[in-house]
Amino acid sequence: MNVPTPQLSATVSTFAQRLSSTRRGARLARLLAVERLTAWEMPPRVIERAEHVIAELAANAALHGRVQGRDFLLALTLDEAAGTLRIAVSDTRGECRPAMPREQNPDDESGRGLLLVDALADRWGTEPRPPSGKTVWAEIGRHGEGPETDSGQSGRHCR
Repeated sequence: MNVPTPQLSATVSTFAQRLSSTRRGARLARLLAVERLTAWEMPPRVIERAEHVIAELAANAALHGRVQGRDFLLALTLDEAAGTLRIAVSDTRGECRPAMPREQNPDDESGRGLLLVDALADRWGTEPRPPSGKTVWAEIGRHGEGPETDSGQSGRHCR
């Protein structure tokens, strides 16, 4: 008699929402993500890190990736088996790749967002989103091994 071998089911939870490329849309992205991560029962320290990363990536999409009349997309993927949360923010300005600031003047009022993403995410990078957009993604694990940048393909940088 053949007895089936028990299999562990790998659970992947997803959430995606299109939002207006405005400050209000960026704020709503952060609020919706925190609500979803709380519903997924993520640890508070992961939610806090993700909240800051999402705030920065959504703000960049609304400010630097904005094309009049086009939305940006927030996508969250929780892979329980890998213990990884993937945050992806896509916009329609594929020619404008995010760039880490080379030198930061303490008096500058902007330009620190990617430094925060780099510090809070275990990994992050960019990838093209055909036909004309880009996705900036970040991963946060429950037991991250430390920040590692994967900036994807090179391209024109916009600020």
